[in-house]
Amino acid sequence: MVVFLGIISCEKDFTDIGTTIITNSVFSTDKILVDIELENKEVERVRTDNITLEPGQYLLGVYNSVDYEKLEASILSQVGIPATLKYTDEEFDTADTTVISTIDTVFLKLPYQATLTENDATDPTYSLDSIFGNQEVAFTLNLYQSDEYLSSLDLDDPTQISNYFSDKEFLITGSPLNSELDYPFIPNKNDTIFTVKRRLSDSNLYDVDTIKITTASSDVPLPFARIPMDEAKFKTLFFDKYESPEFSSQDAFNNYFRGLILKATGADGSLISFDFNNRVSDAFNPSIEVYYTNTVVVGTQVFDTIKKSNSFPLSGIRRSYYNMGPSPSISNEQIKIQGTAGSEGSITLFGAADTDGNGVPDQLDELRLKNILVNDALLTIYVDQTVASDLAPERLYLYKDYVNPNSQAIVQSHLKDVFTGASTFGGYLETEADGKMKYTFRIPDYISELLNSETDYNPKLSIKALNATDLNLNDTIFRPYNWNPKMVTLLNESSNNGDKKAELKISYSKKED
Repeated sequence: MVVFLGIISCEKDFTDIGTTIITNSVFSTDKILVDIELENKEVERVRTDNITLEPGQYLLGVYNSVDYEKLEASILSQVGIPATLKYTDEEFDTADTTVISTIDTVFLKLPYQATLTENDATDPTYSLDSIFGNQEVAFTLNLYQSDEYLSSLDLDDPTQISNYFSDKEFLITGSPLNSELDYPFIPNKNDTIFTVKRRLSDSNLYDVDTIKITTASSDVPLPFARIPMDEAKFKTLFFDKYESPEFSSQDAFNNYFRGLILKATGADGSLISFDFNNRVSDAFNPSIEVYYTNTVVVGTQVFDTIKKSNSFPLSGIRRSYYNMGPSPSISNEQIKIQGTAGSEGSITLFGAADTDGNGVPDQLDELRLKNILVNDALLTIYVDQTVASDLAPERLYLYKDYVNPNSQAIVQSHLKDVFTGASTFGGYLETEADGKMKYTFRIPDYISELLNSETDYNPKLSIKALNATDLNLNDTIFRPYNWNPKMVTLLNESSNNGDKKAELKISYSKKED
């Protein structure tokens, strides 16, 4: 049903948004509430690689909720090697000199994203950012060597760019590389320093180093997770091959060691977003760190000890795997929006009734005959606040799905309004004076296209948790990336929702006869 509310006014009494108004004429202005339909839309998979777009953020951990799908998020990354990798840089002239290299420790470093709340160089206080869930419960983390060769080009058709999706499980070779099997991972904001016990070739302790990560402008240590790795396995896979052909170039190494898998499992726990593309300092990016000691022996006597370390960044091609749990039972009036490969909403504008079978909703046909000029179009959707909304996305996003008439493939593309102005497009979480929470989208250009018959179809719109890559507007194609794990329950168009039902309000002008 189309509801009209109108008044007569001169053109100066209304504001035109994104349209052209004929001057020196008298127009009538109206507001129309048109039918819309909201449905739940299950997401089978999303793209998670960094080949054409760099997400920067990658999720690791477990999140479980009675209201949404359970998520286990894991990461696969290639590993970078230093340009020059040698056991020692020193040269010794004595013929009976021997250098014995001994690993002191090796671990995976995962710097947290954190906010300094108390600046004390000896005992700083942080709050961890980009993390939610039950931080008191450990999820299980295991590290593996990947058996999957990652390539930016499709191995079956090298003329095409590769893409990797969230539902593709990792190919693992060998046993876990972490020293403690099923490592219990609990995020800890106090993990800002650790000690390295330096040992001689005979295993005797000769020194202890304190290691921390700091910025160039401050000596305050930053928090990071440290996952101890199996020294014997690292020695075989990495250390013993430093000057071998496998380490002669990055390409050779990528073929030899195809990547490190960070695999998270468990019944519950926390979900952490790690930054793999920090441009401030390489020290803030995830890496494999090895500390070792070179014991210099002349004859039978220890002549010197040389402390060494190497850093292997988790760089190159990366991708994520999302193991999603079963969907919870939900009411037909509840629309579940969950990031990653969770769920989205599907919106049909102008209702589904099409009595003449022309593929265009009757309401849209009716409005096209009126030859109106759209001033504004606001799509408003309210939050179901009977479901916890503390993890609601700060912003949602709209895009459209349609079938290519030639290939019959489903095409996903941006709405015209986001190109007009990404900020005015809306989708921000708002709270009204009476406490009601809502998301509002401004889509006058898109509605104008439909009313002016610029398109001969009425595609469904999809609504999702916004990711920064959604606003990469190099072309009209929408790319299904999603690493935003936040979630919210929306109310549909049912009259049972009262003044919180979803609606599309069109403000328009029409020239008087």
